[in-house]
Amino acid sequence: MEKLLENKKILIAGAGGLLGANLVSEVLEQGASVIAADLNVAGLKECLLSKGVNVNSKDIELIELDITDESSVENIFFNHDFNGAVNATYPRNKEYGKHFLDVSLNSFNENLSLHLGSAFLFSQQAAAYFIRKGEPFSLVNISSIYGVVAPDFDIYSNTSMTMPVEYAAIKAAILHLNKYIVSYVKNSDFRINSVSPGGIYDGQPEIFLNAYKEKTNGKGMLSVKEVLGGVMFLLSEQSRYITAQNIVVDDGFSL
Repeated sequence: MEKLLENKKILIAGAGGLLGANLVSEVLEQGASVIAADLNVAGLKECLLSKGVNVNSKDIELIELDITDESSVENIFFNHDFNGAVNATYPRNKEYGKHFLDVSLNSFNENLSLHLGSAFLFSQQAAAYFIRKGEPFSLVNISSIYGVVAPDFDIYSNTSMTMPVEYAAIKAAILHLNKYIVSYVKNSDFRINSVSPGGIYDGQPEIFLNAYKEKTNGKGMLSVKEVLGGVMFLLSEQSRYITAQNIVVDDGFSL
């Protein structure tokens, strides 16, 4: 049986993160070769090894990438060849995550610049790469349910957690950025789509997990592997003419 990404080569930015590392493993399992990129290659290697990835395989290349640096992003798109890419990066400053009334304008602007700015840069360079090469290309950006619907602040009650205002603004903007770019390029061989996960389990407190679960159809927080199917689909030929769309994976949280 042919695998979903047979004979493809995929660039995964943010490959050392929670989503990115699992994505590397899944993309390899689906028959593609991978360029795994992250800011710290040593840390990236350690993370992938912990996921059981053979980092010495001929099907994987580890490279350094600073998603917020223009020359670093341009170098990847000029010096490597691939059929698709996933931007799983999550750059933010040390002030990120404060409650709404405690966020300064400078911090808000900096986080937009880091996260939304780098999403723009990566997507722009993907478009430029396609225009140079003229070969089919699929880019998947990662948005969020909170780029689609307003936060439910009740689920954060009795915890120190909140839903950062920067996150909502950035993830919503990414969805429209996708539409802008594919409309600008206007070529059936070039597409950008997004996957918007619901909550992903990462050691959150029990009181939050229970409150979140009540808002879903019964599953609650998802494991990171449970959101990867949408990414695989969008990278594959099965989604050949789907473009500027957003797949929400949240077990009904946003209903």
